[in-house]
This record gives sequence, C-alpha cells and structure tokens, in this order.
Amino acid sequence: MALDTPRPLVLSNARVIDPARDLDAPGSIIIADRTILAAGPEAANQGAPYGAEIVDCKGAIACPGLIDMCVSVGEPGAEHRETLASASQAAAAGGVTTICTMPDTDPVIDDPALVDFILRRARDTAIVNVHPLAALTKGLEGNEMSEIGLLKEAGAVAFTNGHKSVKNAQVMRRMMTYARDFDALVIHHTEDPDLAGGVMNAGLNASWKGLSGVPREAEIIMLERDLRLVGMSKGKYHANLISTSESADVVRTGKKRGLDITAGVSINHLTHNENDIGAYRTFFKMSPPLRDEDDRQAMIAAVADGTIDIICSNHDPQDVETKRHPWAEAEDGAIGLETLLAAALRLYHSEQVDLITLLATMTNRPADRLGLETGRLTKGAPADITVFDPERPWVLEKSTIRSRSKNSPFEDARFSGRVIRTVVAGKTVYAYS
Repeated sequence: MALDTPRPLVLSNARVIDPARDLDAPGSIIIADRTILAAGPEAANQGAPYGAEIVDCKGAIACPGLIDMCVSVGEPGAEHRETLASASQAAAAGGVTTICTMPDTDPVIDDPALVDFILRRARDTAIVNVHPLAALTKGLEGNEMSEIGLLKEAGAVAFTNGHKSVKNAQVMRRMMTYARDFDALVIHHTEDPDLAGGVMNAGLNASWKGLSGVPREAEIIMLERDLRLVGMSKGKYHANLISTSESADVVRTGKKRGLDITAGVSINHLTHNENDIGAYRTFFKMSPPLRDEDDRQAMIAAVADGTIDIICSNHDPQDVETKRHPWAEAEDGAIGLETLLAAALRLYHSEQVDLITLLATMTNRPADRLGLETGRLTKGAPADITVFDPERPWVLEKSTIRSRSKNSPFEDARFSGRVIRTVVAGKTVYAYS
C-alpha cells in the first residue's frame, strides 16, 4: 500500500461506533497525517484541520476498519484465482481495511524471503493493509517446524498450517512451545484428517444426497486435543473456524480453565446451513462443511455471548476449473471479502447479536489478538475507517464482484447494509456512488 500522505479528512455527522471504547454516539472523526486526531462526540465541535476534505456522513455509521484474519489469495503461484491487488479491491468494497493472508500459496510462505515478498507486493499493489500469516510447518506438511523467530522478525503476524490440520500431536506440542518463546500466535484448522474424509456434513441430508459425510467429531476431537496441548505448552492459540455447538462448549471450558485461547467462525457458518447446498451448488462446498440449523444457531449464540471472539470471511477464491465439477470432486472454498460486513449485519437485523458486539468481532478483537494498532478509533491510532449505512438495500450481482474468482455463496443475495466509504491510513480507497 502506498504511503503517500493524503490531505486531512473530517467525517462529520456520523454515528460513531468504537467497540474498543464501548462507544456508540453521534459525532465526527478528524484525521490528519494518516492518524486519528479525535473521534466521537468530542470531535463534533472541533475545528477542521487546514485544507481538510469534509465529508457529511448523513447519519451513517463510522467504525474502525474491518480486519479479516482468514484470507486466501493466489499470489504467488495462482494469480488467475486472486492477486493481492484484486483481493484488496474486494476488501475495500466490503469495508475491510486489513487482511491477513494464508500461507498456502505456491511456494508456501515458510521462508522469511517469502514473507518479505508478500509485504513488498502489498506495498506496491494493494490498497488495504496486508499482513502475512506464515506456515507452522515446512511446506504445510505437518512434519518439520518452521523457523518462527525468523518468520516473525520478517513480518509474519501469526502462524498457521492453512486449511490443513497438524495431525501429529507431538509436532503440534513442540510448535506451540516454540511459538510461546517468541510470543507468537498459533492459528489452527481443527479437523482430524482421518475422520474428515467426506464432502459435506454427516447426517440425513448427506445420506439423501448420496454423499459421504464429515462428522462433527472430526472437529471436536481435534479441538479438544489442541486445548490440552495449549495447557501443556502455555502458548497462545486461536481455533480458526469452528462450526459445531459442542466445539463452542469446548472453547467455553478452555476459557474457564484460563487458557490463552480465542475462537473464530466463518460468516458462511453464521448465515448458511447444509440445506442451502440445494441442487449440489458447489459454491456452498467449504471446509469445515456447512452444518445443520441447530449448529448454525449455536454459532450465533456463541458470538453473542463472547465464546466466539472473531468473525472472518474465510475468503478462498476458486475458479471454474476447480468449482465446475460434480460436488464430490469440486474444491472447497468461497469468496467473501466483499460481503463480510453485509452478511454479518443479518445477525443484527434479526436481533440475534447487538451491533457493538458484532463489530467488535471484526475490529478490536482481531487487532488485539494479532497485536495490531488498528481496530479502534482512539487518538493516535491509524486512520482505518469504514462508513456504512446499515439499512441501505442492495443485491450482489456477479458482474460487480471485484474478486478475480466469482465463487460466492451470496450471488444474487439481498442485503440490508452497504459500505459507503472505506478509509485506509487516512486515504479514501473506496467510495460508493
């Protein structure tokens, strides 16, 4: 992302929401030198900096820019699926100002030089903040530990094996212990590969469709193992994508034990269930698989009560060559950067999650977990801001999708809530007209 200094900016007549301060009040946001000078009611009566651009938000919500902790891109190695540039354009349109990129590229991001490559490419081509996640194990093969110290020094903000679980418990224990010594966060995909051989959620629906199922226990067993290892290693751990009610119970128990753990969920598992697969629509094929309605409701309840800390898009672009296949042969994955906020607002409109809690899962909580300065509207914080109208209706049309891949489960979906302006480091990178 370019570091040119934009002119000062004042977002006036806004409903300012800053979950980090539990603030929800009318006010303004004043920005200069890429940082926030003031935000909230106290800013409404302050004068604008000399030469400032003044934008009337007309009562729209202004909140910290969203942070997406689980974004796959194709660069390097599969740029036809997605590049850092195209992913950043999609993110900006969705109000996402920071993306954390997964290491499952070609080559895998398991070397400090490759972390540096991602950061340099992002500076040159992306319009939002890009933070690379580095591989937990060499080549994501689950056998040999990565050089966490060197990777973190190069700029990796956390460590993950991507969409693969580390099967070997001894390797995982050593990784957690090693990561602890560098105060590094381990992010893990909790799915036992020996149990997760199916292609959709195990149950009657899978039987009726003639498809092999992934039992809920594949996730639960791996998660329970991981939390035992966290207890042994005293490390920092994030369960990236949980999807079952019992997984939420496991996380609750782990937190009561005082473990340094957080949990995340994909927006897809909060807004869809296995019935949405319909006539084998492969855009709904993902890992973990969409579960039943009881699990979906349990995930929403876990977000509302704070058991689940973070909501992400699990943006995973796949092109027609990997998606236009029979269900069992199609690749997992769906895009989601452009629809993350709009889809999440469904939980607010249905009165299942209050707005401050909902926004916290995508702003200050991921920022705190990753040790980022963003995600809040305090004086001196980076001026990363999203302005949106929670009531404005719109439809996601395939022709307007900014990602290079178009595999969205929300294609032709109706939303209430549209991003109006996205600001990164004080510069407007997206404005809806």
